[in-house]
Amino acid sequence: MLRLDQKLANIRSGRYTRSDFIIADAKDSDMGSGVSGTGFLRGADGRPGRRRTRDEFIEAIEAVVKQDIVDIMLLSASNLDLLHERGTFKGSAVKPAIRANETTDCWGGVRHNRYVQTMSLPFRTAYLPQVMYGTETPQPGAPITGTDLGLYSVTFNNDLDADVRSLEAFADFRRDAAANGFKYFYEVFNPNVPTDLAPEALGEFMNDCILRSLAGVSKANRPEFLKIVYNGPKALEELAGFDSTLVVGVLGGGVGTTRDTFELVAQAERYGARVALFGRKINLAEDPLAMVSLMRQVADGAVTPEEGVRAYHGELQKGGFVPTRSLDEDRAITEAPLKSAGMLKAA
Repeated sequence: MLRLDQKLANIRSGRYTRSDFIIADAKDSDMGSGVSGTGFLRGADGRPGRRRTRDEFIEAIEAVVKQDIVDIMLLSASNLDLLHERGTFKGSAVKPAIRANETTDCWGGVRHNRYVQTMSLPFRTAYLPQVMYGTETPQPGAPITGTDLGLYSVTFNNDLDADVRSLEAFADFRRDAAANGFKYFYEVFNPNVPTDLAPEALGEFMNDCILRSLAGVSKANRPEFLKIVYNGPKALEELAGFDSTLVVGVLGGGVGTTRDTFELVAQAERYGARVALFGRKINLAEDPLAMVSLMRQVADGAVTPEEGVRAYHGELQKGGFVPTRSLDEDRAITEAPLKSAGMLKAA
């Protein structure tokens, strides 16, 4: 049994402990970008240099898999093919997953684009039989040569036509997934165009959209877990506490400070999430392996977010890396939803 399967079993059976908190590395940035999706190649001192090539990006992914701390590695289908050719997942406890669709609001990494200025449109490239079996048609019962797990994302914009279009595409995907025996986790983005919703109202709107979009989905076709924006402790606690059958996870969002990264892990766990799926917060770190290691320690409760930042800078110093920010700058919480937890606690 893969580590992910055991952790999900523990969470669903009510035997959750902090060691069951799931960490995923989202290395699927090429699905919304081109050259800019791979991050920077860093020098011996950790300073950013030129963009990574695809081959160098593959090597960076492989290093995280071999570290054997993350539970899921999220990839494009094309990069999963290359990693399987290299034998990266052979004997590994890390579960590979693919991005099964790429809504147009994910295309922000395309240079000079105007796509993200309009409401999200559903779109998907990955062909599930190819992803699973390497064939043009479903092969039920055949060995899985790729993966049987993927991410499906939806963006709700509080617009009737746009949201119905997204829900219809989600229904089409579920039928396709069921026909192939493909499992998925469900990513739900906040609106990608401006709305008139206040922060608290936005959290309530998103919670209702998530629950409404799953209410008509039978147990066999429901997601393995959720991947959502952290809209603050109140919204997360409400969603996580509403339905015990839903495993809630949070996405990482922007790069932020190192304190933002560790604070998000800690607050997510504290308020009911059981999964953290971070992309840029890992990929663009000075030392991604040290970042992943300390994320695990924060999730386990072995160190506080504040202690984690100090430990991370200690690792950078030992490795001879030049930090992007000073220790004092990196200890600051800069992301608004994370600050709201302190205000809630004070109240």
